Amino acid sequence: MKKLAAQILGPTALVTTALTVYLGIWVTPQDDVQGNLARMLYIHPAAAWIALYVGFGTAIIASLMYLWPRTRSTAADHVAASAMEVTLVYTILTLITGSLWGRPAWGVWWVWDARLTSTAVLAVLVAGYLALRRAIDDPELRARRSAVLALVAAINVPVVHFAVVWWKTLHQGATILTPGSGILVHGIMAWTMLLSFIAFTLVYAWMVRERYRIAIRQQTRDDRELAHAVSARHSEGGAA
Repeated sequence: MKKLAAQILGPTALVTTALTVYLGIWVTPQDDVQGNLARMLYIHPAAAWIALYVGFGTAIIASLMYLWPRTRSTAADHVAASAMEVTLVYTILTLITGSLWGRPAWGVWWVWDARLTSTAVLAVLVAGYLALRRAIDDPELRARRSAVLALVAAINVPVVHFAVVWWKTLHQGATILTPGSGILVHGIMAWTMLLSFIAFTLVYAWMVRERYRIAIRQQTRDDRELAHAVSARHSEGGAA
């Protein structure tokens, strides 16, 4: 069952992404206020959904599993690292699409808005996490410190989420569900937006899975090379 799910994950992600593009460009109507600019609704929110919640959620759970002695494993460390790499991609995509949306809406590409700034800080924290992993050679030390840094970086996630509530910002508030107005997106636009969330999530899952498989192959190769080096050293010592 797991093998079948893995086999259909990629094609399903591709099909849902293609359908999102088709509906988003050729089927959904223009917005009454923003016109074609509103089609960013099918990219930007879904990218932010992955960057903030799905990506960091995966990394947090995997990091906690590694730090907890009963569930500690190299697999948990690889999952956390893979999730953070893909999260950086989605965070950058969130910033880029936000700027493309903000330029015609606000008149500028970038402002030091609370939501934008905190998201940029999040990208820096994720990049720092990946840099830390490259700076430490010892696998156990690298995994432990990376897990701690992932949990520290996750503190910024609620800051990003509540930035539009805590501070006065240019970034708009909730556009799908609001406390007083209910659902603000309707019809084919709502369904296309929902599909974009599904598509982006499937693509994220496929990317994390592929990155995890690469990490496992790399670890296997490193272990084989280490075993060969140790064997060669023992042989040299016996000969001497």
